[in-house]
Amino acid sequence: MGLTVAEKLITASLVDGEMKKGNRIGIHITQTLTHDVTGVMTYLEFEAIGLKRIKTDLSVSYIDHNILQADYKNPDDHRFLMDITSKFGILCTKPASGICHQLHLERFAQPGKSLLGSDSHTVNAGGVGMLAIGAGGLDIAMAMAGEPFYFKMPQIIKVMLTGRLSPFVSAKNVILEVLRRLTVKGGLNTILEYAGPGIKTLNVTERATICNMGAEAGATTSVFPCDEVARYWFKAQDREQHWQPIVADDDAVYDQMIEINLSELEPLIALPHQPDNVVPVREVAGVEIDQVMFGGCTNSSLQDVLSIAHVLNGKHVHGNVDTGLYCGSRQVMLEAIRRGAIDKLICSGVRIMEMFCGACNGMGFAPPSKGKSLRTGPRNFYGRCGTESADVYLASPEVAAASAITGKITDPRGLGLSGWEYSMPAKFVIDESMFLQPQGFLDHSPVRRGPNIKPLPDLEAVPGQLSGETLIKVGDDITTDHIVPAGAHFLPIRCNIPEVSKYVFKVVDESFPERARKAGSGFIVAGHNYGQGSSREQAALAPRYLGIRAVIAKSFARIHLANLVNFGLIPFILVNEDEFELIDQGDTLSIDTAILKQGMKYLVHNITKNQKIAVETPLSQAELDIIRAGGRLNWIRLNQR
Repeated sequence: MGLTVAEKLITASLVDGEMKKGNRIGIHITQTLTHDVTGVMTYLEFEAIGLKRIKTDLSVSYIDHNILQADYKNPDDHRFLMDITSKFGILCTKPASGICHQLHLERFAQPGKSLLGSDSHTVNAGGVGMLAIGAGGLDIAMAMAGEPFYFKMPQIIKVMLTGRLSPFVSAKNVILEVLRRLTVKGGLNTILEYAGPGIKTLNVTERATICNMGAEAGATTSVFPCDEVARYWFKAQDREQHWQPIVADDDAVYDQMIEINLSELEPLIALPHQPDNVVPVREVAGVEIDQVMFGGCTNSSLQDVLSIAHVLNGKHVHGNVDTGLYCGSRQVMLEAIRRGAIDKLICSGVRIMEMFCGACNGMGFAPPSKGKSLRTGPRNFYGRCGTESADVYLASPEVAAASAITGKITDPRGLGLSGWEYSMPAKFVIDESMFLQPQGFLDHSPVRRGPNIKPLPDLEAVPGQLSGETLIKVGDDITTDHIVPAGAHFLPIRCNIPEVSKYVFKVVDESFPERARKAGSGFIVAGHNYGQGSSREQAALAPRYLGIRAVIAKSFARIHLANLVNFGLIPFILVNEDEFELIDQGDTLSIDTAILKQGMKYLVHNITKNQKIAVETPLSQAELDIIRAGGRLNWIRLNQR
């Protein structure tokens, strides 16, 4: 039996376990990436491990999220990152040189290699046939220390693409269609592998766009074959030596298949407040908007910018619409300038922003109160944009540009525009001046640490009995944005756990942090897909700091589940989902945790209601041993003695 592309990539990196669906496997990590929101914690954790130098082939620290310098916090973090990366042998970018996923695709992504990134959209690099996975910062630190990355061997879904995209129906609509079919939890413990004759019509950045938002389906990663289309990209990036062919065997077997005829796709749009709330644009056409954001890691390539400029050429942004563009990299910006696209956009009334993630994670460019914002980024979670009362819609660059002109959600095909076809450069502008090379072995060099950078909190081992109040009960699809908010006010304090803990569940229940602090210990009860969204480990560490010792849920998102393990919180899954109704917020619970054993069932005693509820953990014995120690860093210290 032949192998899929995903199986070939995993086989090339496999160092522990058998590649059998559901098995816990460990892979060697070739490359890592972090950004400034996640990087500070990651390098504090690597420092705590005690190594002097990274063991990966390449690690890159991108400064591309916390760019607004409203006070000392962000610039202090950037200075810290520049110092500590040089000390450990890590590349670092200058602030706002580009979005990490676009930059990594341009300069470092390699087919056949493995990439672990402290951002869920690291999967973007699957567009060139790379095994790219998002994880929490501590997992990145362990990978830089040479340790394998462990996860359950996923099922593989074949997404069969046929046909060719029609004019003004771009690649963003492919992944919106996938999300419409799978939902935000339908890809849990799966890999989305794209195949079929339609893939030959998609260039690398189109493929990366599709892979990028596979994270929103909960997929472990997404991959395309590495073929002649990818070879042309590597040649244009002056990296043809990194290209190698990787295609699925003819007799490869998949666990499931989705078929999409690209020729039949129409413009789609995700309504608030989830990326899978997808409908055809025609169904909501005419809804008035206040803001348009072009860019984000999903749609900030040269092709995206040129397409926007084509739609806006000779026209002007509607008077009621505030519009901004975030190019994905210096390369994208310089190429767009050379082709006259930036001139067209400025003349149309588009604000040209710095080259960073920007409004996607609420770092500026927030919409007005009760405003409607149309964005080309990957997420529209409640409150993520920085304005809790706003509604955020997700659409392709072409829909966003057409809507910017009319002031309302618009299908670009109705504007009477002439057709346009993207022509990729035979050779891109290559500018690597933004990369700061590590300056040799600098073991004794000072690392400048601003006052906002706090030490990692000490975490105790798990006691033999967990007792406490159900401090909050929430439903399905609770995101990490619900747990620890995004936005310009909160992103700069992510490296300060005592401070960020004051805002845990702020967008759900503002009283939670104070109630948790007073209680001293307690539980979170949740529905399906708890912890969906970003890789931010603070969504596990900050609740743990407040005294949360376990989360009882119907199911967990992959990255968040791993982060709970890393910081010593026990994830329990209800054996009978109907018993979710037997626990209410405020109920006092007790669980005997004297033994943490793989496959064991536990009884939660609801003391308030005098009822018992059966739960189990989805974890391996190795993961339970880490939890018993109080988290991975404690476990490392115990095993180094």
